[in-house]
Amino acid sequence: MGQKRKKLLLLLNPFSGQKKANRYIVNIVSIFTEAGYDCMFHVTQYTGDANEYVSENASEYDLIVCIGGDGTLNEVIGGLMASENDVPIGYIPSGSTNDFANSLSLSKNVMQAARDILNGSPKYYDIGRFNGKYFSYIASFGAFTKTSYDTPQTLKNSLGHLAYVMESIKEFPLKPVHAKVTVNGDVYEDNYIFAAISNSTTVAGILTLDSERVDMSDGLLEVMLIKNPETTTEFSQILWALTTQQYDCEPIKLISSESVIIEIQPDINWTLDGEFAEGNERIEINNIHHAIRIMR
Repeated sequence: MGQKRKKLLLLLNPFSGQKKANRYIVNIVSIFTEAGYDCMFHVTQYTGDANEYVSENASEYDLIVCIGGDGTLNEVIGGLMASENDVPIGYIPSGSTNDFANSLSLSKNVMQAARDILNGSPKYYDIGRFNGKYFSYIASFGAFTKTSYDTPQTLKNSLGHLAYVMESIKEFPLKPVHAKVTVNGDVYEDNYIFAAISNSTTVAGILTLDSERVDMSDGLLEVMLIKNPETTTEFSQILWALTTQQYDCEPIKLISSESVIIEIQPDINWTLDGEFAEGNERIEINNIHHAIRIMR
């Protein structure tokens, strides 16, 4: 009797990025089939579809391969957490920015990413929990946040990362948000133009953190707070910090922590992995250590 074949769920968001992955589906299925997998193919039809499908069916598979952008991966992770199954995830990034994939140095070549999944091994990574919801790499509010979920899909498909930059320009001048942030027992209360709680070297598709500082499996999240500049000096400091990626200046706080509590106006909306998240007057964010396994 031959060796029992493993079962693989291949999950595709057909509208992701420039739809480049769609052209390679037959080839992707072929290499996984040749490697000993029986492939089940699921094409997402609506927002939340990947989350629902994975939460209901994860236990049937030995491997789940996600083909899409950061938002699609977010849904897969949310569904996997809801199912309480420890199934490894393979990620073939095909979105507009692919922040999470960039942080892991995953290949942007669709077929190479598929081969890397087959040749790789599962490695544990942390994720974040946001008032009961999950994110793989970022929760944020303020500047650039609205851009993440307001940029039209057609614009993302045609222009990629440039689409986010173009939409970001529309947000100026920025409206500050008053928030009370509690991190590691310290309280930071001020007016902020941007705040992010991340587990990534790329923040909001625009800012970059030092890879030597960010360890995506160390049990910690990076908290970045950018104050509303009240003087030309502070404004210059922020511009310098964002340009040089050196964030050790007075208007910017960058702190590592297992958890953070943010008290804020309830009508301030957030983005989780680039997708819309409704606000609340009290946001509790926690690191979930070694919550998922990614093939790489």
